[in-house]
Amino acid sequence: MVDGHTADDTPAAQFWEQALPGTPMPHAIADGVQKGIYHSPLVEHYTASLSISACTLFDSTCSPKAVAETGIFFHETQLRPGSAMTLSFPAEAAPAILPRDVAEKVPFTNAGDVIAAFNIVPGSAEAAQVRDTLSRCQAPPIAGEIKSCTTSLEATVQSAMSMLGVGGGDVWAAASELPRAGLPRQPYAVMAASPVDGGLYVSCHTVPFPYAVYQCHIAKNGYRAYKVSLTGVHGGSAVAMLAFCHLDTAGWNSAHPAFEVLHTKPGGSPVCHFMSYGNLAFIKTTGTAA
Repeated sequence: MVDGHTADDTPAAQFWEQALPGTPMPHAIADGVQKGIYHSPLVEHYTASLSISACTLFDSTCSPKAVAETGIFFHETQLRPGSAMTLSFPAEAAPAILPRDVAEKVPFTNAGDVIAAFNIVPGSAEAAQVRDTLSRCQAPPIAGEIKSCTTSLEATVQSAMSMLGVGGGDVWAAASELPRAGLPRQPYAVMAASPVDGGLYVSCHTVPFPYAVYQCHIAKNGYRAYKVSLTGVHGGSAVAMLAFCHLDTAGWNSAHPAFEVLHTKPGGSPVCHFMSYGNLAFIKTTGTAA
């Protein structure tokens, strides 16, 4: 909810309900939809901000030190009830999800056009983020990966369904139930970790841009998904996190921060990560034909 408004009566919410019946829209997504209407980045100034979302992509070049402090990467063996891991997720604002008709009209592929449309100062940190995201979106996928960048919620859902080879009703969506304020630094105890029921998964990560842009991808090689229940050892309510464990990292960027954090290498032991605030996973219903 943003300024007392709900997302229920928006075209994006109506599309979500039709495409993903029975899947409630995550709060972070609903906030982003409303922000795109009532606080449009076409009117309000875009400010560069740090986000750990893009650090989990296969081609990540994030600082290992900065990533290690969050605890977003971990070993699959840590998903045992009773084990603990230290986490520190920063507060993150939901990116403004533009209405589809608006997103289709604003520039996306050319950095100069984007910088001009959003009144971004050339040479600024914001301009650098725009160029980096466009370069990331235009780069070819790694072996065994299918990816796309999308600029509206509707396009994100449709892209995920296309990757999964399914239509409406044969897919559902999930997200970490992170509070907007993030998670304060402390040890978190694993209360439960259960496999996510599904056949195939598409994960969609927000990437830095004046408005919500999702980089969605599916890996044809092995991975597992989990729903993890965590509780702060020193206080705080329980939080339900979505996590992915990638079993084949041979094609990943050799400088990926996860390798240094987890003391492994491309093609080595599985790399697991939590899904950060505002990120989505789309899951193909078990038994659905591809």
